[in-house]
Amino acid sequence: MAQVPQTFFDALAVRTWCGLALRALGQAREEIDAINVYPVADGDTGTNLYLTLESAVAAVEAVFAGYEAAPANGANGTGPSLADAVHAMAHGALIGARGNSGTILAQLLRGMTQVLTADGAAAHTDGEGLRLALRHAADSARQAVAHPVEGTVLTVAAAAADAAEGAEGDCGTVARAAYEGARKALAATPGQLAVLERAGVVDAGGRGLVAVLAALVETFTGEAPTGAQGAAPAHLGHQEAVAEAHARGVAASAEATGCGDGAQDDGPAFEVIYLLEAGDDAVARLRERLDALGDSLVVVGGDGLWNVHVHVDDAGAAVEAGVEAGRPYRIRITHFGLGDVHTGGARPPRERVQRAVVAVVPGEGLAGLYTEAGATTVLARPGEPPASGELVEAVRRAHAREVVLLPNDADLRHTAAAAAEQARAEGIRVALIPTRSAVQGIAALAVHEPRRRFDEDVVQMTSAAGATRYAEVAVAERQSWTMAGICQAGDVLGLIDGDVAVIGSDVTAAAETVLDRMLQAGGELVTLVLGDDAPEEIADRLEARVRESYLAVDTVVYRGGRQGALLLIGVE
Repeated sequence: MAQVPQTFFDALAVRTWCGLALRALGQAREEIDAINVYPVADGDTGTNLYLTLESAVAAVEAVFAGYEAAPANGANGTGPSLADAVHAMAHGALIGARGNSGTILAQLLRGMTQVLTADGAAAHTDGEGLRLALRHAADSARQAVAHPVEGTVLTVAAAAADAAEGAEGDCGTVARAAYEGARKALAATPGQLAVLERAGVVDAGGRGLVAVLAALVETFTGEAPTGAQGAAPAHLGHQEAVAEAHARGVAASAEATGCGDGAQDDGPAFEVIYLLEAGDDAVARLRERLDALGDSLVVVGGDGLWNVHVHVDDAGAAVEAGVEAGRPYRIRITHFGLGDVHTGGARPPRERVQRAVVAVVPGEGLAGLYTEAGATTVLARPGEPPASGELVEAVRRAHAREVVLLPNDADLRHTAAAAAEQARAEGIRVALIPTRSAVQGIAALAVHEPRRRFDEDVVQMTSAAGATRYAEVAVAERQSWTMAGICQAGDVLGLIDGDVAVIGSDVTAAAETVLDRMLQAGGELVTLVLGDDAPEEIADRLEARVRESYLAVDTVVYRGGRQGALLLIGVE
C-alpha cells in the first residue's frame, strides 16, 4: 500500500520516516549481515543498524504517546514539535547504538538534528533545510571516526549529501537525489576497498544507509524507489545468496588478515561499546587514549552524553579509559570469533540445544546469578528498557529449539510478546511467562527442568512465578499521587505488586513495613535483592526480623548491582 506523502519535514514526517526505515532495515537485515566484511566479518551490521534505529523509533513513539495522553502540553495542542521529534530520534539512536555501523548511524541522525533544531520554534523545514541537514550529518559522522576509510558508509553518506546539494525543489526532490547519489556511491564501494572487491560485495553499512534513504524518499513521495541496490548474486535464491555472500565475506576477511581459519587473529580481539557521561575535554583525551589502544574508533554524541565504540585487544584498558574520562555504563564487550561460520577450516555451526531460558534482568549482579543458572540474559538499565529486537537477538543467541522468555517487568510484556512472535516466525518455539519482577523470574528459574516436556516445564515455571509476591523499595523522583497518598521527591516508597503501599523517610523502616505486610498472608521463602545504593545494614536487619517473627521462613540474599530500585523483595 502506498504511503501517504509528507509535504514538509515536520514531526509527523520524522515519525513516518523512522517507521519506514525500521521496516526497510528489518527486510534487509539478513542480507546486510551476510555481506558484512569490513572492518570485521562478524555478520551483524544489518542487525546492529536495525537495533539502533529501533531504539530511535521507540524514543519518537514515546514522545508522540506523551502528547496523545496530554495534548494540552503541545505548543499548539496538536502534537510534538519538529525539535521534540528529532531530539528524541537522535537520543534514542545514541543510547541504543550497536556496533560500528549503528554508532555511525546515530551520529548521522544527530548531525541532522543539529541543523533541524537550529530554529527551535520552527514547525517544519523544507527542501533547503533537508539539504543542509544531510550535509551536516555526513560531515559530523566523518569527524566522529578517528581514521575515516573510503568505500564505507562515510563515503555513501557524503555522496548522498553532495547529490542533495545539487537538487532544487521540495523535500521529496532532495530526498530522491540523496538516495540516488547514495545508491551510485554504494555500487562503487568495491572499487574503493579491496576487501569488498575480493568478497564481491558492496559495503554493508552503506547498504543499510541506502535503505534508510529509500525510506526518506517514501516518506515525502508516498512511493518507495525502485531498483534499491542489493548485493546478492542474481542467479541464486535468497537463502543461497545470503550463505554465499557470507562465505565470500569471511574468506576475504581471512585473506586480508592473513588468517586462514576464519578468525581475526591479526586484528583486535574485542569490540568495546559503552555510553559515557563526560565533558568535551575529557572525551578529547579519551579519543587519544583509545586511538592508541586499538582501531575502528568512533565516538559520537555531545552535551555530556557519548557513545564510545572501539576494537581493542585489551578490553579492560578501554573501559578503564572511560572510567578516567567520566561515568561509563551499558558496557558491551564482544569477542570477535567466526567459529559459528561454516567456511573453509572453520568449525561447523554449533548444534542447537533443546531448550533455553532468556531473561531480562535489571542489574549486573542478577545477570550473573541468572547466567550461573543457565539463562541467557539481557541487561535493562534504569530508564533504558531493551527493545524487542534486542530480545530477539538474545533468543537467537540462546541457540535453542525451545525458549522460555522472562521479561521480569510488567512494562515489557508487549515488547516481549513482539519479540516472541518474531522468533516464532523464525521457527523457534517460544513461551512467554509474564513475570513482572526479577524475583518472580528467580522463582521460575528455580523450578526450570529442561528434561520435562516443554508445556509441562512452562506450566511449572508459570506457577512458581505466579505464587511469588514481589515488592521493591525505591526513592521517589518527583511529587505524585499514589494509592498510599501524595509523595514528594526524595520520599522512600515501598511498592507491593506494583502499587505504592508505603511512603516513608527511612529505607530500612520502609522495607520492614513492606516485608511485614507481605508475610501477613504467609510465605516459605523471602528473597532479597540489594541494589548498590541500599544501606549496608538493611539485609541483616530484614533477615533478623524474619528469624524472630516468622518461624519456618527462610531468607536468601543476592547483590543486584546498579538495578534502579534500592531493594527487591520476593515472597514465595
